[in-house]
Amino acid sequence: MGFIGSGSIGRTIARLAVGAGHQVVLSNSRGPETLVDTVAELGPRASAATSEEAAAAGGIVVVTVPVSAFPHMPAAPLAGKTVIDTCNYGPERDGHIPELDDKSLTSSELLLRYVPDALLVKAFNNIFFKHLLSLARPAGAADRSYLPIAGDSAPAKAAVTEFIDSIGYGVVDAGTLADGWRQATGTPVWGTPYGPYSNEKGRPVGEDAIRAALANAMR
Repeated sequence: MGFIGSGSIGRTIARLAVGAGHQVVLSNSRGPETLVDTVAELGPRASAATSEEAAAAGGIVVVTVPVSAFPHMPAAPLAGKTVIDTCNYGPERDGHIPELDDKSLTSSELLLRYVPDALLVKAFNNIFFKHLLSLARPAGAADRSYLPIAGDSAPAKAAVTEFIDSIGYGVVDAGTLADGWRQATGTPVWGTPYGPYSNEKGRPVGEDAIRAALANAMR
């Protein structure tokens, strides 16, 4: 697993991945030397590298950066790779982007402009990082939670589903990248089903509840 960006969601996914036996290669915009403590905390299955190296190393690559950083993605090493896009658009942080403001594009479709040969799958953008860590459950658990994913490549979605299953979650297929707005910031499936931020443990959410929340989204 390669990681471009190592903020709260990125580090949480990396922690779950390491716990499930995956190797992780972390990167950020400030250089691998700033990730020494994170790598030490994650243990021997973790290492740090440049963004280009992390992109090249990962069989699956997680992009977890501000939308404003999309133009700086290492496109060449991501070509042909399954790429998980966890990113949410926030004008107050990213500045206003007309195609996202007028909803003519989803943020994943915008990312695809910068990494046109990657196989993008939207995932992990609808859950608080503390809930993501605490709600992981083994396969078959009665209180296993589900996460929505969206993407245009069936093989990429299958790979991401397998990965998400390995770290403790079921998956609901929410459609294509163009359908990704159904899990964007402020939609019914974003955050709310898993409980308030004040409850750091969160609450389990089954498949039917995620499907209902996606269906209730309005653009």
